[in-house]
Amino acid sequence: MFNPLTLQPNELAAYQDLLNTIKQRIASVRLRVAMAASRELILFYRELGALIADKQAQSQWGDKLITQLSADLQKAFPDLKGLSSSNLKYCLRFFQFYASEQEAFKVGGTSTPFGQQPVDQIPWGHNILIFTKCRDVAEANFYLSQTLEHGWSRDVLALQLKSNLYARVGKAVTNFSRTLPPPQSDLAQQTLKDPYTFDFMAMTAPYNELDVERQLTQHITQFLLELGKGFAFVGRQYHLEITGNDYYIDLLFYHITLKCYVVVELKNRKFIPEYAGKLNFYLSAVDSLLKRDDDQPTIGLLLCRDKNNIEVEFALRDMNKPMGVSEYNLVEALPDNLKGALPTVEEIESDLQQLQQQEGG
Repeated sequence: MFNPLTLQPNELAAYQDLLNTIKQRIASVRLRVAMAASRELILFYRELGALIADKQAQSQWGDKLITQLSADLQKAFPDLKGLSSSNLKYCLRFFQFYASEQEAFKVGGTSTPFGQQPVDQIPWGHNILIFTKCRDVAEANFYLSQTLEHGWSRDVLALQLKSNLYARVGKAVTNFSRTLPPPQSDLAQQTLKDPYTFDFMAMTAPYNELDVERQLTQHITQFLLELGKGFAFVGRQYHLEITGNDYYIDLLFYHITLKCYVVVELKNRKFIPEYAGKLNFYLSAVDSLLKRDDDQPTIGLLLCRDKNNIEVEFALRDMNKPMGVSEYNLVEALPDNLKGALPTVEEIESDLQQLQQQEGG
């Protein structure tokens, strides 16, 4: 009779290998089953939405149809989730949102990934966020593909939607098309945003670049999330010695996908052309002192509080190093001596209640 306690060490190791192999197979199968179930559920919800939309178009039942359907379906399938009236309304909105691509979806027939987009490859909760927050299918497709590529949780997806990532990605003013070969230039362009939103930290005026740097590194997880996938933090006020003189880079990163260093310089004021010259100098220094033979050319990112795009384009036109310029936004907190002068939420609510009682009287 098989007894692990009586096995020799080599036999026990063989058994453990077998056990681990089977565990991995089970985990893999469970994942595939879960993904298949999720895909079928998404397609089922869209079919429900299509059926409801079709019936509403042929009758005058309106929203009462959904309320009655929900009650009857939950009575027939008490253990089945997703049949509430609110979720059926989401199913209807889901179908209506992607109506322009419905030719790839056959109600009652063979279902295929409509629009060839990963709609049916991410959870229903993620889908709800996307089709309720996006203005059109093109924007939705962006968040769908980004969610699938980066494995965003629902909370991270909500943050990216709130920050309007779709409108910001790839919008930095750069000279990449002239200073980097394709496809590196396109990849680098899509890596940068404009503006960057640092709403995870609050600054009290007056503050300078060092204050901003300090806050960003204290909130490094949120900072890296805003920068995007692939950025690895190397250091703040990174020291370089050139001909006996000391220089300090505000923030230094290495981008794993682009395989290059990224120099980030912060300016707590509007862009002026001189900033591009200093950044160009830092890029030359990093290329000479840090860049390895198998690294791509170092990229520079200048973050300013404000900029004029025409001025930036002129400033970058004759720079021979790849760099981009973006704005960044902060949440400015009130100084402590002013906080007490403003009413609290509770005081505002109390005043409103008193006003309503006076008007009612």
